[in-house]
Amino acid sequence: MSQTIAERLDAAGVTLPDAAAPVANYVAYVLYGSLLQTSGQLPLDGGKVAVTGKLGGAVSVEEGQKAARFCAINILAQAKAALGGDLGRIKRLLKLTIFVSSAPGFTEQHKVANGASDFLVEILGDAGRHARSAVGSPSLPLDAAVEIEALFEVA
Repeated sequence: MSQTIAERLDAAGVTLPDAAAPVANYVAYVLYGSLLQTSGQLPLDGGKVAVTGKLGGAVSVEEGQKAARFCAINILAQAKAALGGDLGRIKRLLKLTIFVSSAPGFTEQHKVANGASDFLVEILGDAGRHARSAVGSPSLPLDAAVEIEALFEVA
């Protein structure tokens, strides 16, 4: 892949938002040596939670995948802020942890998680191939359907 991350975002029709500010007593990211850890990102679009509710309830797998994609966009916005605007410093996405607000009996968290995984591989190329965990949760902040945190290796 010879395109830059910015060119791939543009080709995907995605403009990164400003990084969301923390809403409680934590920081949005921690940069430690060559590791960048983001705090959990919600499916914000235009500053509002775009997809709320529980998967396996009122929220479909497709809507959950859309929520996961929004989370991934917000993860890249945090990475951009952490790296002084230079997403080219990302060497590798190491791991995603995906929390899916799930109704009892819902077992397709892995399919919801693909909304973020597929997008990040599209944008980061091979550097976006990552380990992950997809976990069902009884509820998430602000009734978000999905929340995702990421760990990167950076230059």
